[in-house]
Amino acid sequence: MDGHDTDDLKQSTADMTAFVQNLLQQMQTRFQTMSDSIVSKIDEMGNRIEELEQSINDLRAEMGVEGTPSPSAPSKPKVDTKSADDSAK
Repeated sequence: MDGHDTDDLKQSTADMTAFVQNLLQQMQTRFQTMSDSIVSKIDEMGNRIEELEQSINDLRAEMGVEGTPSPSAPSKPKVDTKSADDSAK
């Protein structure tokens, strides 16, 4: 190997290093952009859910059923003990 080949190898290595660093920087930028977008959409979804819950609560208040459980927590079916006693007679 002469001095010219060594210089070409050093230049090729430097070019490859610069290319890889540039590629990694682009990937980091894209990843950060996507990450920010996802976080933004999650925040937006959370706000919409809160608005929906408030609308449901407002409608329930208008209907006068403030004390009923929310749809996400279904109530247990009530057992009518009186009718069970009557059928035993």
